[in-house]
Amino acid sequence: MLVFEKHITVSSEDLDARNHVNNVRYVQWVQDIAEDNWIANTSTAIRDNYYWVMLSHYIQYKAEAVLGDDLLLKTYVTKSEGLRSTRMVEIYNRNTNKLLTTSETIWCFMSHKTNKPTRITQDIIDLF
Repeated sequence: MLVFEKHITVSSEDLDARNHVNNVRYVQWVQDIAEDNWIANTSTAIRDNYYWVMLSHYIQYKAEAVLGDDLLLKTYVTKSEGLRSTRMVEIYNRNTNKLLTTSETIWCFMSHKTNKPTRITQDIIDLF
């Protein structure tokens, strides 16, 4: 399992009325790190031929993050077969090492040429 990491510092734009990170922001971070991992691991040629769409998303909130918190996002793929891939994202407070959020998303592999689902090739599976 290859783990991809990203660091984020919570800013005022991330906060809701309760002054903690808005749940919509967590969802955005989950999507962003998946895209960052895709871009980091693939060539332009691969990205010109394929893309992913999210089929389902489950997120569990365990603790809150607030302004100025230094966060560590980790993502990894747990399963890829056929047309679908399952990706996990964990978000930690870097100062306390506390797990704040976990997420499981199911993605469908798509062809730019047809705009339809396509089988995930072994070379793509090997990248993640």
